[in-house]
Amino acid sequence: MARDLILGTAGHIDHGKTSLVKALTGIDCDRLPEEKARGITIDIGFAHLDLGEYHLGIVDVPGHERFIKNMLAGATGIDLCCLVVAADDGVMPQTREHLEILQLLGLRHGVIALTKADLVDATSREVVMLEVRELVRGTFLESAPLVATSAQTGEGLDELRAALRQVCQACTDAVDHDWFRLAIDRVFVVQGHGTVVTGSVTSGRLRVGEEVEWLPRRERLRVRGLQHHDRPVEEVGRGMRAAINLAGVKHEELQRGQELATPGLLVPSRVLTTRLHVAGDLGRPLKHRAPVRLHLGAAEVMGSVALLDADVLRAGQWGLAQLFLDEPVMAVWGQPFVLRSPSAEQTLGGGQVLQPVAGKIRRRHLEILERIERLWTGTLAARAREVAWFTGFAGLTAFDLMRGLACSTPQATELLTELTAAGHLLPLTVAGQRTLLVAADRLHDLNERLVKLLRQWHEQSPLMATHDRAKLQAQFGYAGDEALVAAVVDRLLAKKVLVGDGRRVAWAEHKPKLSQAQRKLKEKIVAVYRSAGFQPPEMESFTAQAGGQASALKDLFEVCVAEGLLVAVGGGFYLHAEHEAEMRRRVLARLAEGKGLTVAEIRDLLGTSRKYAVPFCEYLDRIGVTRREGDLRLAAAGTPQTR
Repeated sequence: MARDLILGTAGHIDHGKTSLVKALTGIDCDRLPEEKARGITIDIGFAHLDLGEYHLGIVDVPGHERFIKNMLAGATGIDLCCLVVAADDGVMPQTREHLEILQLLGLRHGVIALTKADLVDATSREVVMLEVRELVRGTFLESAPLVATSAQTGEGLDELRAALRQVCQACTDAVDHDWFRLAIDRVFVVQGHGTVVTGSVTSGRLRVGEEVEWLPRRERLRVRGLQHHDRPVEEVGRGMRAAINLAGVKHEELQRGQELATPGLLVPSRVLTTRLHVAGDLGRPLKHRAPVRLHLGAAEVMGSVALLDADVLRAGQWGLAQLFLDEPVMAVWGQPFVLRSPSAEQTLGGGQVLQPVAGKIRRRHLEILERIERLWTGTLAARAREVAWFTGFAGLTAFDLMRGLACSTPQATELLTELTAAGHLLPLTVAGQRTLLVAADRLHDLNERLVKLLRQWHEQSPLMATHDRAKLQAQFGYAGDEALVAAVVDRLLAKKVLVGDGRRVAWAEHKPKLSQAQRKLKEKIVAVYRSAGFQPPEMESFTAQAGGQASALKDLFEVCVAEGLLVAVGGGFYLHAEHEAEMRRRVLARLAEGKGLTVAEIRDLLGTSRKYAVPFCEYLDRIGVTRREGDLRLAAAGTPQTR
């Protein structure tokens, strides 16, 4: 089967890019009336060239400096380039800028066409060729074929086709994946068919009838039809120019820069972490917080750059940076981008995306910067561990790895298995419903923080046997929702690092440090409440008896509650645990007779006074033993027999 690749043109305005493409393919890429009238290319145009074992989709880009943004949109997904330099003009400003952009986009393969060769003599031609060779020295085009051509006479066209075929053979680094992705570069309507978008397929395959996710809208659309080079096809794949007829969407809603992808793969984000290079000959120093214009895929978005390890990057320097954007964009690891000035007058630099979905990172944080650096330099497994760490408590998925490593589905699945088996990922079951795979060092860190805080509380209140679990969990909301933190606490309870239940917990090694006097006072408190029945004393009544222990009185009561000896029923009142159980038993037994009870009837049932009966009734409502209807208490639905 023939291999599909995308060829992009590059070069200064009026150097003959469109004429060369037409001479090679017979297709005029200038489709707009304004382009015909002015004789210049304004927007990207498309053609195709059959080289036998290779089928090239050609993206012809404008050369005028005002239309660099269109050139960048067209450069998305190209595998090789044809740098065009006119023999009668030589190297010009956009020749240099286009070459710099191709470098920043990470291109590795291409040819050089010297156009309008029929307009100069042999000596002039040789001078321009030397000038071009000097320009491309040290770039990916340093050893590229350089062919003198003429669109008017046909000179060099066969040699150029042969050079393209030779370069196509070297394009072995074009990686394909099993997930589909296409950046939209054109949107239009076809009468009788509806909305059509075009773009270069940068990954995967797509068939008629399948669904794609429309981003950043995150809606699913059905593929009604496909075309490749104006011919209907059932399937398109990587390296192909594709026209996609979409069902269920108006063309006014779609625009250049949006994307179509395998559902679930891409996540729109306003923050990207990147590896950034400041342009060499064309560049100027790039300062922290500088406003920039980002070109990513076919999208163009305003934003600012935050340098993570420097205050300024000078021409030719690399650094780590985050991009904070005005609108969300979609990316995968390693995807190239270009930065231009806000006025779109100058190319500033570019680089590769390291985190397609990122949170704000603190500058000059050594540990974090080392982790980010490993996202670029590490092995696939090492980078996967860093993706897991940055994913945090959201739980790592195959899509996170596919997006964060630019790897295939089988690779992502295998990595999840390997990292789990090696203990780098730990399963965490949340609310008994979902199991998350969390980076082990993230989980260990949270475990240590939970235990550390609990130990601090024990030190501050040494008499307290346990502490309120909900209060503890609330301190770690940054880790995720309440159910997730509860799952972490459950895990520590299962591992016996903590002890407790659904309400209260303690560090397993903690023992309440009661002095002999405090133990005696505690025993006396419990004995008094046992004998007091349903007319319990107030805490303050023990102040005189406590003497020197008065300051610890509240803590002693909490110890009694934590140990299950007393129950706090509200209003500052406590009951002995035996009496609280007896109260529930009596009330439920009477309610079982089929009629409700008033506060007065409950008062008489317990042999107490209204002072106590009201808070007792409110307590029974609160724990779900009774429910109030007017002046009556009725048995609550599904009333528990024990608390």
